[in-house]
Amino acid sequence: MKKLIETLKNIWKIEDLRMRILITLLFVAIYRFGSFVVLPGINPAMLEKLQSQTAGGLMSLLDMFSGGAFSNASIFALGIMPYISASIVMQLLAVAVPYFQKMQREGESGRKKISAYTRYLTVGILLFQAPGYLINLKVQSGAALASGISWSAFMVPAIIILSAGSMFILWLGERITDKGIGNGISLIIMVGIIARLPQAFIQEVSSRFTAITGGGLVMFLVEILILYAVVCASIVLVQGVRKIPVQYAKRLVGNKQYGGARQYIPLKLFAANVMPIIFAQAIMFIPLTIVQYSAPENASWFVRTMLDHHSWTYNIVFALLIIAFTYFYTAITLNPTQMAEDMKRNNGFIPGVKPGKDTAEYIDTVMSRITLPGSLFIAFIAVMPALASLLNVQDAFSQFFGGTSLLILVGVVLDTLAQIESHLLMRHYDGLLSSGRIHGRGMAAY
Repeated sequence: MKKLIETLKNIWKIEDLRMRILITLLFVAIYRFGSFVVLPGINPAMLEKLQSQTAGGLMSLLDMFSGGAFSNASIFALGIMPYISASIVMQLLAVAVPYFQKMQREGESGRKKISAYTRYLTVGILLFQAPGYLINLKVQSGAALASGISWSAFMVPAIIILSAGSMFILWLGERITDKGIGNGISLIIMVGIIARLPQAFIQEVSSRFTAITGGGLVMFLVEILILYAVVCASIVLVQGVRKIPVQYAKRLVGNKQYGGARQYIPLKLFAANVMPIIFAQAIMFIPLTIVQYSAPENASWFVRTMLDHHSWTYNIVFALLIIAFTYFYTAITLNPTQMAEDMKRNNGFIPGVKPGKDTAEYIDTVMSRITLPGSLFIAFIAVMPALASLLNVQDAFSQFFGGTSLLILVGVVLDTLAQIESHLLMRHYDGLLSSGRIHGRGMAAY
């Protein structure tokens, strides 16, 4: 406790770090305030059906990522997810389309162009998703619209407001990244997820102590122990690294000698971050999109099964997609051939391995071996909410036992703490941990 208090005092002493933390808290507060600002013309007291629709199933995941704004018919109802979808599409185009491949290799100028295209695509997705959200709002809570206003007149300004709200969230995230602490987009996603934790926790405690088959204190303690074990395992996964030694040959340039030192290539066990789960989740949302505006009971057996995220079929398909996307995303983010060429160009080599093709094959083999256990563990974490439901865990609380939410929470917290620690160490203060440095996962901006 004394160490914690001393660390907090040191954080407050560093003016730049103090300002960054305060700015981050301010922007997060603005985001949370906007999540409760209802669309003009909508009566929040008449949204019971919409909130009931998002209380469980896949719709609850959409509502969780928006921090409850989806079920509140807020101006931030669409959240940051359209930008994430656009980012995923751009990453796929950078792999499949030569024009975007060339742009990606152009350095800073290429990244700026890709960022601009991502924003344009985000606007396009918003102009498609906003009408869909409003049609669903009309179906679920049509009486919520104020009397005297027709839905046809309400749609156009509401689409503009929803689209502007999502773009404003994107702007907030970028400002947090530039002037605050941590990755802004990731922090906003984390805040939206963690905002539901207190209510979910209270509901779970209440259900355990009031239900006849709730299990009482014993089952609740078992839940907490399982959750603690999963969080610890996720931290190990996020920070896991396999180091490949690289020896650099000595060379003379003029009168100076360069090289000769041994360095390491850190290959992360969790190199793909949460992207495989996000990719797989996007595909699993397709059945929801198909039946969103029709009666689910009229859908086929397979579609109804895919709508139930507790079913065995859904979770097996989900796990297989995650494993496949883990290999795919690792392959497009890490290029063994390019790494081998860079080593050879800098007179570097892996001891016992010939430079060039053999080095590329060796790196590829190592990556394949560490990607398999990583992908299996990610798949296990992703289906943990369904497994938690077998213990009669409430649906809202079970989402914190795994899936995208848990990995995002762990990754963002570690990255943010790593940045704070670097500020402390740079000013010659003790870090956050006495046992060693905090290693974030280097979570990329979505």
